[in-house]
Amino acid sequence: MAGAGRTDLVGRLADLSEEALQRLADMPGADRAVGAMNALRDRIDDLQKRVRGLEALEQRLTALERKVDKLSKSGAAHPEARRSTKATTTKSSGGSTAESTAEPS
Repeated sequence: MAGAGRTDLVGRLADLSEEALQRLADMPGADRAVGAMNALRDRIDDLQKRVRGLEALEQRLTALERKVDKLSKSGAAHPEARRSTKATTTKSSGGSTAESTAEPS
């Protein structure tokens, strides 16, 4: 009998919920509320996609920060590794040219 009682209770709850949904659908403005809920769902989906993209971007940024830290530490240990560019002028041509003493990498 417990099984029959549960089925009856579940059936009654299903009937009541269907009736409540029908009353809500018949209310004036229910279509606007349903439309707003659907629009909200779409906007939340878009927001979720953007947040996933931000997480990937944060991971890339963290990796790049580690590389920069590593390069800056190794660059400080070897100051001769950095070379600057010099600008020279020639009086005969009147123009200036830039020479780079850094080797291409």
